[in-house]
Amino acid sequence: MADHLIPHFQNDGGYDVIEIGVTEFMCTGASAPFDHPHVYLDMGDEGEKVCGYCSTLYRIDPSLKAAETRPAGCLFEERAT
Repeated sequence: MADHLIPHFQNDGGYDVIEIGVTEFMCTGASAPFDHPHVYLDMGDEGEKVCGYCSTLYRIDPSLKAAETRPAGCLFEERAT
């Protein structure tokens, strides 16, 4: 795991399902101040995983790149303060 970056995803749109192109990732909930602890999730062989904090269902779509989501715009990007 230390040899690659783990993408972070957020759910500002309140989507039930977010499709992503990786099986290991972090969920942040929504943008601050509505975020939750950034939690590591691993789909393993299941192909989908529910975040225990925000109940977002993440599903793998191998046609997506690591930083792509469907619906678009769910990649978390750190903002300078």
